[in-house]
Amino acid sequence: MAELDRVFKAAVEYKASDVHVAPGEPYIFRKIGRLIKVKSDPLTPERSKQVICEILSEQQQQALQQDLQLDFAIEREGLGRFRGSAMMHKNGLSASFRIIPPHIPTLEKLGLPEVVTRILDNHQGLILVTGATGHGKSTTLAAMVDYINTNRAHHILTVEDPIEFVHPLKKAVVNQRQLGVNTLSYENSLKGALREDPDVIMIGELRDLETVSLAITAAETGHLVIGTLSTSSAPKTIDRIIDSFPPGEQNQIRTMLSESLKAVITQRLIPGADGASMVLAVEILIGTLPMANLIRDGKVFQIPSMMQTGKNVGMQIMDDSIFTLLQEGKISAYEAYMNAVNKTRFKPFVEKEKQPK
Repeated sequence: MAELDRVFKAAVEYKASDVHVAPGEPYIFRKIGRLIKVKSDPLTPERSKQVICEILSEQQQQALQQDLQLDFAIEREGLGRFRGSAMMHKNGLSASFRIIPPHIPTLEKLGLPEVVTRILDNHQGLILVTGATGHGKSTTLAAMVDYINTNRAHHILTVEDPIEFVHPLKKAVVNQRQLGVNTLSYENSLKGALREDPDVIMIGELRDLETVSLAITAAETGHLVIGTLSTSSAPKTIDRIIDSFPPGEQNQIRTMLSESLKAVITQRLIPGADGASMVLAVEILIGTLPMANLIRDGKVFQIPSMMQTGKNVGMQIMDDSIFTLLQEGKISAYEAYMNAVNKTRFKPFVEKEKQPK
């Protein structure tokens, strides 16, 4: 048994979300958003390289040596799958591993509101899941694909780097492609996807101009496209997409995006009041006709106020979601304050929490 397999087993039993391997440090677990060092000897650069390379194939080791970094996934029987990212740095070779749950959670179990299932009932258009790294975007994407797989006889094509959740046979046909293994690039796979009769295209990450452009085109031509972006709010997501295009093309992209965008779901995982779990706060933008007009006219600064007045269709801003979690006792006032955009709103609750009971 590889040494890291024993570490993974301990991490799963500890209910950690991530494992870090770094020279000069012992093994490190992340649990409820915090890093915890395991009581073991620090790894030497040689030992760190040995335990990481031990679980890589020869082809993966060559790719790591060539590119000085590597994204990959491994599966361990009885433990589940792990998404790995290895990199060279000044002290040697490091790696971090995300523990992927053995079963795909439902949208409801993740804490997503009911409006998300209504969004997924669209048969064409663009749905974006956004948020910082480690805030559950990939898990939400998997839950969305699983919802469609459970309820509709559709052809779902995914492009991932790497494949995380493996989708079982249900109502739909799910073809999963991994970058570097089953396809050369997002651009390459998306160009091919339009000729492969998909109903739904899931893109792991909209990471560059061509991928964004192809995603919008696919959404406009009758496909439901689901993807992720690392942005912290719905308005910033709109800005990021439009600003990624040259100035001469931005007016056309505003029009295309306004017509194809069905929703932006922005996620933030916050440590729960129970000290044992992470709780999901979510911001939701729905692509209504008035919202489409704002995007087309370049009035992105007006989006937050329209989201506040669009609660009747399921829209909500991040602070309202955090406030609801605070009222329900799911998070502390301190965590609400730390994660809020408008901190002034939450300051009185922090002061009240500090008072002796």
